Amino acid sequence: MRKDIEIPEVKDVYIVAVKELHADYKTEDWNAYIINDGNEPLEMVLLVVQGYDDKDMTTHMRHTIKILPAKGFAKIEFMEESIFRLNNFYSVTYFLHNKMYEKRFEFPAHSIMDDNAVNVPVMGKLGVIAK
Repeated sequence: MRKDIEIPEVKDVYIVAVKELHADYKTEDWNAYIINDGNEPLEMVLLVVQGYDDKDMTTHMRHTIKILPAKGFAKIEFMEESIFRLNNFYSVTYFLHNKMYEKRFEFPAHSIMDDNAVNVPVMGKLGVIAK
């Protein structure tokens, strides 16, 4: 029965966009990261990334992280600034204590900018946190 299905709530996991200096090109680039602010490592993290609006849609990008340590983070991808006009979503699935967790994080169009940057957990840097 549907009432018997337990859907665990995702806690202490974040998707963030962080502006960083690229050492080789001497440019400031936005990069997407996944953060595990929990006390347990996440196993088999699967990410599906896509941007869209009424007219345009990017291709699906898929990423896998075998283990994301507790209080750790991992770079997902470089974010080209031309996609900031789109709604960008990150579907995250992972296993914790033999249970599967899933959540969709979204950066609304035009939300990735310096004015929206806050202190992000674990990394100790400024960034934009996806909703």
